[in-house]
Amino acid sequence: MAAFLQWRRFVFFDKETVKDPSENGKNFQLPVGIAACDSGRGHISFLADYIYGDFSYIWFLTRSLQLSSFQAYKLRVTHLYQLKQHNILVSVGQDEPGINPLVKVWNLDKKDSGSPLCTRIFPAIPGNKPTEVSCLSVHENLNFMAIGFTDGSVVLTKGDITRDRHSKTLSLHEGNCPITGLAFRQAGKVTHLFVATLEKVQCYTLSVKEYPRIELDTHGCALRCSALTDPSQDSQFIVAGDDCVYLYQPDERGPCFAFDGHKLLTHWHRGYLLLITHNNKSPSKSEFGSRQTSPTEKHILTIYDLDNKFIAYSAAFDDVIDVLAEWGSFYVLTRDRTLYMLQEKDTQTKLEMLFKKNLFVMAINLAKSQHLDNDGLSEIFRQYGDHLYVKGDHDGAIQQYIRTIGKLEPSYVIRKFLDAQRIHNLTAYLQALHRQSLANADHTTLLLNCYTKLKDSSKLEEFIKSNESEVHFDVEIAIKVLRQAGYHSHAVFLAEKHMHHEWYLKIQLEDLKNYQEALRYIGRLPFDQAESNMKRYGKILMHHVPESSTILLKRLCTDYQPNKDSTDRDSLDRPANPEEFIPVFANNPRELRAFLEHMIEVDPFSPEGVYDTLLELRLQDWAHEQDPGVKHAALSLLRSDHTVFDKALVLCQMHNFKEGVLYLYEKGKLYQQIMHYHMQNEEYGKVVEACKRYGDSEVCLWEQALGYFARKEENCKAYISEVLQHIDENNLMPPLLVVQTLAHNSTASLSVIKDYLINKLERETQQIEEDERKIRQYREETAHLRTEIQELKTAKIFQKTKCSMCNSPLELPSVHFLCGHSFHQHCLESFAESEAECPTCTPENRKVMDMLRAQDQKRDLHDHFHRQLKCSNDGFSVIADYFGRGVFNKLTLITDPPGGKSGAGNLEAEFNRDLLINTKRNV
Repeated sequence: MAAFLQWRRFVFFDKETVKDPSENGKNFQLPVGIAACDSGRGHISFLADYIYGDFSYIWFLTRSLQLSSFQAYKLRVTHLYQLKQHNILVSVGQDEPGINPLVKVWNLDKKDSGSPLCTRIFPAIPGNKPTEVSCLSVHENLNFMAIGFTDGSVVLTKGDITRDRHSKTLSLHEGNCPITGLAFRQAGKVTHLFVATLEKVQCYTLSVKEYPRIELDTHGCALRCSALTDPSQDSQFIVAGDDCVYLYQPDERGPCFAFDGHKLLTHWHRGYLLLITHNNKSPSKSEFGSRQTSPTEKHILTIYDLDNKFIAYSAAFDDVIDVLAEWGSFYVLTRDRTLYMLQEKDTQTKLEMLFKKNLFVMAINLAKSQHLDNDGLSEIFRQYGDHLYVKGDHDGAIQQYIRTIGKLEPSYVIRKFLDAQRIHNLTAYLQALHRQSLANADHTTLLLNCYTKLKDSSKLEEFIKSNESEVHFDVEIAIKVLRQAGYHSHAVFLAEKHMHHEWYLKIQLEDLKNYQEALRYIGRLPFDQAESNMKRYGKILMHHVPESSTILLKRLCTDYQPNKDSTDRDSLDRPANPEEFIPVFANNPRELRAFLEHMIEVDPFSPEGVYDTLLELRLQDWAHEQDPGVKHAALSLLRSDHTVFDKALVLCQMHNFKEGVLYLYEKGKLYQQIMHYHMQNEEYGKVVEACKRYGDSEVCLWEQALGYFARKEENCKAYISEVLQHIDENNLMPPLLVVQTLAHNSTASLSVIKDYLINKLERETQQIEEDERKIRQYREETAHLRTEIQELKTAKIFQKTKCSMCNSPLELPSVHFLCGHSFHQHCLESFAESEAECPTCTPENRKVMDMLRAQDQKRDLHDHFHRQLKCSNDGFSVIADYFGRGVFNKLTLITDPPGGKSGAGNLEAEFNRDLLINTKRNV
């Protein structure tokens, strides 16, 4: 039980006398003899002995202090009840003398002859027993109305209270003690009715048949000393006794408060309990209807805040009639017809009053009850925290600062506790900041530094090992801080848990030197991440764990699958490119060789770089060991056609791998390089052999071979003779050029070229004789042709009797040619290409004409070439141009076979060959 004297008193209301605007600021005067009041829906309603000298009128007072009235009863009005959610007024009064109370329901929104519309009238007495009404209550849903009587009876009207047709009336309660209070309570679909008498407090459940009743207490209250709280207080029933104020739930008694003084009036409004008391002893039960007080009696009005345990206002008034809540304020009606207004101060003003007295806890509770926004609450927490900080209560201050998170800038708090070296308090604040996911990277860094300085491993582990859904910090920053502080195991845990692969590997490799674990971790990553990390850390891993690293690289470049306990398998569009991992094996040739051999075995179409690198390794081995097996393996790589030609050739030359060099020369058709290679190594027999193998493709090889042997001072007569024999047989060089070439060799005597010269001279002699024979033949043929020409110039007698084509006797029409051939007209038309040429002589004539044209062209070309070469400043460009046009290509003429009629073809071919050879040599 809270002691009333311990509650703090404040003045949270401003008292003001209501002024009459029509009387130049004079106090507003209430009607005389007010007997009952109620408020709601924007007006105050009351009944008073005014002008007419009776209580049959109901009066209304608006906010602008305008009075109006209407006659509700013929005799008098005793009770009023204004609903808060409907503009309905319920009254109890009498239309005739005697004890016969009538209930009237007024609809204030509708008018009947200028007065509110009365929608229902019915008698209130229970069972026709004459008794006075003591109290009245109406449910806001308009389905229940309860009327209490002085004989202890309660009448309940159920149904639509505004109409007779849809409602019924029943006697709910019987007793001997007057009813002093009624109140409806709605909780969901359950409706309760609290009933208070002078001796008891009871509760009925109206939503259950037979209306079960619970007796809540064995002491009651006086008239007007009960009320119902609002839903914020769970709609409890308040009963104010002389010693205590009790609160009741429908099934039990709740808390009670020790407020001394004789209670005259109880109200509840917006979280405040309002009591009117005086210090005299309470009247006896027999004095139930006596409410008269002495004219000079002082009443104490006190407003309590039960939640926050303080008195919001307390003042003395002269003989209070009633207190009403309307228009956001309390209105106090006194017997001297004065109207007072108690206006509540705004929340900020009340808080400032509390701040001046350092009542921060009460200010916080008040702010919450006033539904102050979060910004306002945060400011109170900050001021409270500052107050505790100045007092030296750092633990209490940090608790208040924690409640400002999200509104107050964290640096405001952090700076205070950094300066004060209160690392424990700072840690608590930073923890709360992270729990609310409002920490930035600097806050995470600071918190982890606090943990490490405190060496609080348990808190550190609790912080970093929180569930995935509870992570409230920047993981990467946490990893950095833990690593710098030397908490490598914690940093590794965070990196692995939150899949920061780069940090995990960096710590394992650079700090913990746990290479095998790092390699195992990479093997569990998805393909793309495993590939990138092996490119980054492959050299380090290969240096320390070469075998395991090689195995992982083989997996990456073939059919990689992460090492994890899962039935799901990743489908790879492509494996890694093994060529990109070759630099990883920089200092591990043995592992590199195994890796490359595995790759070409698994995938014969591996990149060319794989084959080139493996070739280089095998050539290095061969250079050191001269192992025939290694030699064979290197050659097999060259023959695989997967190596890059230029790179392979350079590698073979670097390692002096003769077989490889010669193979690549031959593969690239570099026949001159093959012969030069043999020349450099003075392999005379292989020089000649190269000429024999590749001389048909490149004729100049024989000339180069002759020049090579000619420059040698050793006895190379056998090789020179063999070369000369081939040159002679194929007529590859002019004799003079052969003699000039061999003149450079001091050991080559005349006997070396004796046979060559003799054979050459014999062939030249034969050729001369053949040419002379042809000349004689041409002369004879020319003379014969001249004779025929002469004959043709004279008369020609055609004596042919047969056709030269079909060998049949000639018949007219026929055709005769000067060459002596005759043809049938139809035979000539069928077989001749032209009627102007003899079909028999045309082929031979064309050969002669072609040879003449060729002679003219060659003669002109030879002269033009020499003339252009002499006049040009760049002779090389002229020769290149003629080469491009094919002038120096070998000329082949199709002639008749030996013994034919014409031998001019052989002569022409020899002429052309000599012309080209001489031209070439002169240049």
